[in-house]
Amino acid sequence: MSILCRILVALAISTGIANCGVCPAASPRLTSVTPRGIQRGAEHQLTFIGSNLGDVQDILFYDDGLEVLEVKGEGNNATVKIRVAPNCRLGEHVAQVRTATGISDYRTLYIEDLPVVDEVEPNSDFNTPQTIALGHVVNGTITNEDVDYFSVEAKQGQRISVEIVAMRLSTAMFDPYVAILDEKRFELATNDDTALALQDGFASIIAPADGTYFIEVRESAYAAGNNYRLHVGTFPRPKVPFPAGGKMGDEIDVRFLGMPAGELTRKVQLPANPVTDFGVFAEDEGGVSPTPNPFRLFEHGNAFEQEPNNEVSQGTPVELPLAFNGIIETAGDVDCFKFAAKKGQVYEVECFARRIRSGLDPVLNLYFADGRHLAGNDDSRGPDAYIRFTVPEDAEYVIRVNDHLGRGGPDLVYRIEFQAVQPALTLGIPRNERYGQYRQQVFVPKGNRFGTLITANRMNFGGDLVLLAEHLPAGLTMQCDPMPANQNTMPVVFEATADAQLSGALIDFLARHADPNQTIRGGFVNRADYLIGEPNQSLYRWKDVDKLAVAVVDEVPFRIEIEPLKVPLVRDGSMNLKIIAHKKEGWDEDIQVQLPYRPPGVGAGPSVNLPKGQTEVLYPINANGAAEIKNWKVFALATSQGMWASSQLTPLEITDAYVRFELQRAACEQGKETLLLCKLNHTTAFEGEAKAELVGMPPKVGIEPLSFSKDTTELTFKVTTEGDSPVGKHTLFCQVTIPQNGDAIVSRAGNVELQIDVPLPPPVTQPVPAPAAMPEATIQAPPEPAKAPEPPPTKPLSRLEKLRLAAQQRQESRTEQP
Repeated sequence: MSILCRILVALAISTGIANCGVCPAASPRLTSVTPRGIQRGAEHQLTFIGSNLGDVQDILFYDDGLEVLEVKGEGNNATVKIRVAPNCRLGEHVAQVRTATGISDYRTLYIEDLPVVDEVEPNSDFNTPQTIALGHVVNGTITNEDVDYFSVEAKQGQRISVEIVAMRLSTAMFDPYVAILDEKRFELATNDDTALALQDGFASIIAPADGTYFIEVRESAYAAGNNYRLHVGTFPRPKVPFPAGGKMGDEIDVRFLGMPAGELTRKVQLPANPVTDFGVFAEDEGGVSPTPNPFRLFEHGNAFEQEPNNEVSQGTPVELPLAFNGIIETAGDVDCFKFAAKKGQVYEVECFARRIRSGLDPVLNLYFADGRHLAGNDDSRGPDAYIRFTVPEDAEYVIRVNDHLGRGGPDLVYRIEFQAVQPALTLGIPRNERYGQYRQQVFVPKGNRFGTLITANRMNFGGDLVLLAEHLPAGLTMQCDPMPANQNTMPVVFEATADAQLSGALIDFLARHADPNQTIRGGFVNRADYLIGEPNQSLYRWKDVDKLAVAVVDEVPFRIEIEPLKVPLVRDGSMNLKIIAHKKEGWDEDIQVQLPYRPPGVGAGPSVNLPKGQTEVLYPINANGAAEIKNWKVFALATSQGMWASSQLTPLEITDAYVRFELQRAACEQGKETLLLCKLNHTTAFEGEAKAELVGMPPKVGIEPLSFSKDTTELTFKVTTEGDSPVGKHTLFCQVTIPQNGDAIVSRAGNVELQIDVPLPPPVTQPVPAPAAMPEATIQAPPEPAKAPEPPPTKPLSRLEKLRLAAQQRQESRTEQP
């Protein structure tokens, strides 16, 4: 929970809102689900732990097989009774709590095949382990420097498999270590990190003799751990399937590799349509693997490598569009495939290895069949490789794959898919750094609005997009404009009628190309991040979902709106959005207001506060000189005490500046005056008188504002200084205010430099000698001089002329000094 939300919730509790006659409740937050795993084919009671879950209405599960039987709020938590179908998919499932006031964060729950036994201390000594039977899940905890030991009985030739789910619980940064030991404490199998389970581990052996075997669990560095689920049984635990993908709708033979007794082959029926995070499970008489192996669903079938194929000339003949499958089995092994392609075809060549949790670090190289090199790649898809390939001519080509470090192994599986470059579209809600995944849902108060941002990822196409308001709960409507071709984010506002019933659903949230002749459509995909750590804020645990959680929730005690704008926002201009709040009688609290969407080139602060006792606040926004000229839509999003509501979508017109000034630089000495000339360039006519003023003036400098009209072409500002005005170069900005529709358009029309200098010292002159005396008879009164005519008014000197004159005066002053 963010600090702001915690503060608001605390304030709500401490001030006793019920005293004012209105009892709002904050939106729910979900921290965890306990127990973290439950057995399928049975009914269970779960506790959803968090805050503001007391008004729980329902649990939203993203997969089939989980039926909610009863929900009950208990303070900040919720108690839920569910039934898990016998065929419910094993492994991780995503859940959210829907309450009367909102939708919680995503959290996960593990569905298991085995019954549960709790860890019992003391079991930290090898000589005093906790005895359990094979075929159980241990619910345990590792504390600082803690080691947990368990003992099991097994017969010779019996498989003993253990798999720990710890980091995958997404509770804490717990890097576990597991080992299987014999009675003499010899390690028969150990494991820390794995390609399949990442930081989690698994181990499997075939018991060499009848007897007792021991399982050790600890944090890999003996540091503090956390909760874990330890699967202990005779189930198969393969490292990777081969092939690691197949054609949708087909039944195929899959070999499960990396087990101590050899591989296991099973037929697998693949779904006919794409499935998010699809995986396959290994199953035999010993049980079923606790978690799936990732598996690719493809539109086409498979082709397989045939040895020898280490050289380009030995490439295994294959045909597109089949997927190429192989194993880098020995150190230094290289696999080559030869295929034909037509000139002009464009392919995205994807090598899947780490993404299907193989240990291979693949390197791809593409050649002509005669050995000429075309392209290569190592890590464009994380550790996996990718090449975008435009076929240069009708010919045969060879794709070559090997491990980056030259390693090999019987389970270093890879898969190469040639995918035609096709349009694809996905939608999402951006993760907010302040609120995390909390705002990646839509919850609309009755009789109110909720706004969010929808992002679009266009792949291999362009053009405007239209959101489709399909499958919304009853009483909800959606307002949004088409998303322009040059934008990947759009504002969307949902509105609920006053009589809408509390309800919610996980919906397929869709968009299509705005051109009805295009068949491009796409849906919602969101990534919930659970564990983020060092280095570089790495994402350790996450979960992708392909549906949008939407709900109608209880009314909140405030509504907000943006007062309709009377004037446009011009380039290099600014304005204030007036946010008006309508508060229910008896409720008066601070409201924090954000402006989530800003059109291109528009800036604004992160938020403004509408304090108690007020119903209006101004939200300053501005446009830079490159702001995109267009009619846009914006909305304000308000929160108070964990409650949310938004304004309507409000039109915001961005236009070019009505007038721009060309200002001529000016200079003067302290205590003097000067004139600052400017030329007006009009782009849009306006009525009435506008005002121009220079802002950013230094102290003790005076410049009076001037008025002008649409017909004014020149203005002259009179600049006055004082004897101690600051010396130097000063940048001034010309701000223009144009009245329109009872409001004003405000913009910066230009800038100019004003230089203030120290006055020159007065010139030093030589005394003039007195004239010689003349006889009185010769002394005559000089004729009275003619009156000089008035000089004509002089044009103000330009900046260059002033500089030249100042230089001349300095030179004359120096030559006149003795």
